[in-house]
Amino acid sequence: MDQRLTARLADAVDAAFDDQTAFLAALTAHPSTRGNEQGAQTFMAEALAERGYTVDRWQIDVAAIRGLPGLSPVPEPYEDAVNVVASHHSRTGKGRSLILNGHVDVVPEGPKDMWTSAPFAPRIEDGWMWGRGAGDMKAGLSSNLFALDALRACGLAPAADVTFQSVVEEECTGNGALACLQRGYTADAVLIPEPFAETLVTAQLGVIWFQVRLKGRPTHVAYAGTGANAIEAAIPLIQALHEMEARWNAPANRPADYAHMDHALNLNIGRIAGGDWTSSVPAWCVLDVRMAIFPGQGIEAAKAEIEEVIRDAARQDPFLRGAMPDIVYHGFHAEGYALSLDGSGTAAAAIGALKAAHGAVTGAELPRAPITATTDARFFGLHAGTPTLVYGPRAEAIHGFDERVDLESLRRVTKATALFIAGWCGLEDP
Repeated sequence: MDQRLTARLADAVDAAFDDQTAFLAALTAHPSTRGNEQGAQTFMAEALAERGYTVDRWQIDVAAIRGLPGLSPVPEPYEDAVNVVASHHSRTGKGRSLILNGHVDVVPEGPKDMWTSAPFAPRIEDGWMWGRGAGDMKAGLSSNLFALDALRACGLAPAADVTFQSVVEEECTGNGALACLQRGYTADAVLIPEPFAETLVTAQLGVIWFQVRLKGRPTHVAYAGTGANAIEAAIPLIQALHEMEARWNAPANRPADYAHMDHALNLNIGRIAGGDWTSSVPAWCVLDVRMAIFPGQGIEAAKAEIEEVIRDAARQDPFLRGAMPDIVYHGFHAEGYALSLDGSGTAAAAIGALKAAHGAVTGAELPRAPITATTDARFFGLHAGTPTLVYGPRAEAIHGFDERVDLESLRRVTKATALFIAGWCGLEDP
């Protein structure tokens, strides 16, 4: 790595880091939960347009992506699900092209009184920025943007086309990233700065969301013995699903990336609703369930086993055997993805470029590890044949209370990203 270039880009990131921190705070202040991302996307589109990029903003059309590999089912048409993509067009085109991808949507904040401070009023304390989405993953969006700014501040530009993507739907379907592929945005490699502590993600799990819908037989609670309690009927089904979870996690079923993990796959009963009146035996119950799968574990086979487990458990219940549960899939329908299994020369070169950039900034080897979550990397890696590097700053309590991102880690990732772009794309005069 050119030490002079490394120093120049590091100085440029440092010089703009107060601006980057202010940008991140302003973006985090947008409560961009599902369906409410438009304000944050307007903020992103304006920031990109101000820098002179060609900006493409569009509402995701379910009809356009229906039938594509990797599509996750949605219960109803999208309303105001807007993607923003900006493009840098190289003059020479002599380098390798790149997608810088990130998502602007965040998960719900939960009860506000369980936060130390308001979730959408970001604050800085002890080197951390606190706020919902500060870590997952608005910090990553800022590192992508300000890495490009650092190149420009040095009088340089990528010598290949670079696409900056700010997508929605990552937290529930991934259909935002899929819509970018459908719209024709491809490249030689992808970088997604998800907050995994400056570690290159070697593999990620797939995720399936589904609902189990139960119907009971209502009666006055005084005569509960003559009814059928739909909420209580869910209990043996949950137990059966946890037994399946244990089987899937057995050593014989783990791929190499996860061989050392006793419990990589997690079943989560994320939400339960049922009943209509405290003194009536509940006539209905709905479970919202999340189950993970390993890379290479087929979704259709996993779904078939899930359905078999639920129905076998239901047949053991005197009431449910005559009122079998309905199983409905919605949201995540995601396969696992393992960068470690990509033996292409392109993948090796992309990893090598990131390794060199990380080493130049930190003086250390690039850590590598699998994760027990999913990201949008799967779309590019599995369905576009594009090696996808997931590498971002250190964050804590993502999806929890008091989410926060380490600002010095963000600074290092921004520097490494600028160097990675330089090494991967090459450089030209702007």
